Amino acid sequence: MTYEIVAVGASWGGLRALERLLSELPDDFGPAIVIAQHRGPDSTPDGLSGLLSVYARRTVRDAGDKEPIESNGIYLAPPDYHLLVEPGAFALSVDERVQNARPSVDVLFESVADAYRERAVGIVLTGANRDGARGLARIKELGGVAIVQDPDDAVAQTMPTAALRAAAADAVLPLAEIPRFLVGLCLEVGGRVV
Repeated sequence: MTYEIVAVGASWGGLRALERLLSELPDDFGPAIVIAQHRGPDSTPDGLSGLLSVYARRTVRDAGDKEPIESNGIYLAPPDYHLLVEPGAFALSVDERVQNARPSVDVLFESVADAYRERAVGIVLTGANRDGARGLARIKELGGVAIVQDPDDAVAQTMPTAALRAAAADAVLPLAEIPRFLVGLCLEVGGRVV
């Protein structure tokens, strides 16, 4: 199976978790990575993306409305917008907050599931609310892969614990093991997944 998109959701403690995850993925990882990190509506645009670019060793950028999704790109939901994924492009929304958050992990994950089905991977990292559980269940329901940070390894256990209750995870891992698992899952050699 070829995976085309990896959706990542994080909240409290997410900055450090994202730094670790992105720093350990190879430059030629392949699938697009799309991230919903809870942040305040008055967060500086491009501030988080600039910081994460240092750790990723490549450009991380806030996604724009109708922007095409590029393989190997790393995109963030902008502050105070829900990020939705359509086949091949992004859409931004200012609909109501979900789980008191905008951007919402659930909104991102559900749109990724609908657009990419079995070609999608969802990852729920540390966080202090239940956002992401419903969306990860949708990714799994439509044939994608569900990965959850081990709650005992998370700064805040609520988000990963809720995800585990909602979806039959394919992998429950400490943060340090998630990059290697992703590479093994997504890296292709000779047209097949290794």
